[in-house]
Amino acid sequence: MTSEKLIKAKSGWAMLAITVLVFVASCAGLVWSIVLLVSADDAGLEAPEFAGPLMFVGFLLLALGFILSSGFIALQPGEAKVCLLFGNYIGTIRESGFYWANPFYSRKMGESGPDEEITEEGGKKGALAVKAAAGISTKVSLRARTHNGERIKVNDKQGNPIEIATVVVWRVSDTAKALFDVDNYISYVSMQTETALRHVASIYAYDHMEDDDAANTSITLRSNIEEVSNSLKEELGLRLAPAGVEVDDARLTHLAYAPEIAPAMLRRQQAEAIIAARKKIVEGAVSMVDMALSELSDGGIVDFDEDRKATMASNLMVVLCGESEAQPVLNTGSLY
Repeated sequence: MTSEKLIKAKSGWAMLAITVLVFVASCAGLVWSIVLLVSADDAGLEAPEFAGPLMFVGFLLLALGFILSSGFIALQPGEAKVCLLFGNYIGTIRESGFYWANPFYSRKMGESGPDEEITEEGGKKGALAVKAAAGISTKVSLRARTHNGERIKVNDKQGNPIEIATVVVWRVSDTAKALFDVDNYISYVSMQTETALRHVASIYAYDHMEDDDAANTSITLRSNIEEVSNSLKEELGLRLAPAGVEVDDARLTHLAYAPEIAPAMLRRQQAEAIIAARKKIVEGAVSMVDMALSELSDGGIVDFDEDRKATMASNLMVVLCGESEAQPVLNTGSLY
């Protein structure tokens, strides 16, 4: 495993002045030597002995100026430069600013694809971009990135097929591990995110299937979003640590039953909702009937025997629990 080593580069402004002087000196030498050669040729005289060496020195200074100019590095906030010299890892520059470093430091490495050309959405588009790119840039972004995963079909803990998707916020924390310990850290994040999501979805049930208290206390994908998200974040943190990637957040963006079982599960949920509503209605109706009978009896308004209580309770339950409005039948004679 490779660990990041921080280094400091020289200020680029001083080297910029030196580079400009080198270019000026090279231009002056070349122009002076050309003027001497042309003047001697026009006058029919032999050119000075130092004209040739002067032109040679001018070309050398021009080549040196181009070499020096290739060593300038401009880093924005949230960027880092990984310095590689002929395959050897020298260190990482993390501070933003204008610097000058060894002009022979590599600008790209590998053959997987540059940082800026790889899509972070995963899937076929990301794979094609990785293959089409030329090499990973040694300038690495340290900013937070978002990986919006595609919907995948997995089986939950109970074996039910479900569709699930996630969004992951991540950033590079160790540039050396990101570039040297994995082939391509962006595609690595994409693949490990899908693997972790499949694993987390398989250890939890989509929803409670039983009504007992023990089942209702278990964690499910639908009812315990925070717990599932924390579990996914921990899983991703362990999987992405070898690539020098830190996970800031992981959330589920889509959760649903697979189309082949969605209608059956919808009917089950509707039945559970109807049963729960009926249960509430019956509980409320029973308490209202008990209150009505108690108020009538305690107030001495009506003296109920057991048969009358049963009849009154039956009538009130029909009125309170019925879905349609009750149509009362008025008895103008005896109560019996």
